[in-house]
Amino acid sequence: MKFYEDLNDVEITAPCAISLGKFDGLHIGHKLLMSELNKAKESGLLAVAVTFSIPPNALDGEDFRVLTTKPEKLWIFEQAGIDVLIELPFTKELRAMEPEAFLAMVTEKIPVKEIVAGTDFRFGKNRSGDYKTLLENEERFGYRAVIFEKVQDDGMDISSTRIREAVKEGNLAEANRLLGYDYFLSGKVVVGNQLGRTIQVPTANLLVPKEKLLPPNGGYVTHLTVDGKVYGGISNIGYKPTVGENEPFSVETHIFDFNEDIYGKQIWVSFLEYLRPEKKYDSLDALKKQIDLDIKTSREILARIEKQRI
Repeated sequence: MKFYEDLNDVEITAPCAISLGKFDGLHIGHKLLMSELNKAKESGLLAVAVTFSIPPNALDGEDFRVLTTKPEKLWIFEQAGIDVLIELPFTKELRAMEPEAFLAMVTEKIPVKEIVAGTDFRFGKNRSGDYKTLLENEERFGYRAVIFEKVQDDGMDISSTRIREAVKEGNLAEANRLLGYDYFLSGKVVVGNQLGRTIQVPTANLLVPKEKLLPPNGGYVTHLTVDGKVYGGISNIGYKPTVGENEPFSVETHIFDFNEDIYGKQIWVSFLEYLRPEKKYDSLDALKKQIDLDIKTSREILARIEKQRI
């Protein structure tokens, strides 16, 4: 998959089918659009996704957390079969463009033959452009618009906003169902205080991008992907209050049946189920007993989940 961060750098001569949007967390509604792009590939078109560098809210200085960071977004789109991903810098100038001017800019740089969108799609100044704008400008810009109804789950629209709320609440069952995959984070393994080794529970401490949305502090049953291989494990998000008063915020993971040096490696943590809240224990021995219980419980949960997914 080719990746561009500036429309002026795009060099595409083959006719394309494109879909435009924020695509934060490529959920099952988005995947309907991706399926149409892949269908267009059968007719000889390139599958192109056009997204934006930051959420619109972030342009006004709002502290905004995303479901997918840039590296995660690249991986997800590649897995979805996209040939070219274009991430436009989201600026005040871009936000102020009239819808027709935005379409003119895109179609001038990309040989667009098909635009795929949902009925909820909004673009241009004051979000005044929508799917009707796409249909009205088919002849002018020489493309065909393919429009899909909004996908629903349990009588409610599936949206990135809904998924973000589920993640914030620790409702991973809902978040994972709406995404169509387990909510995950990717991070580099860094050296921690290595306390886990002293109680025979070594952990991988992750450096997580600050813009990544995390579930609430606490313990989680997780899958860990290391060098393409998936392991079971438990992960903790928080401040490790048993260790000390001024411990820094951390995301750390104990990987089951694993004993390799992975410092500096990028690993993926997929959240399967909430385990328990973070708690301060009277001693490291008490913490060790709780972790041993967490490991036992997590293995049972993993066995149940894996059986359900067969």
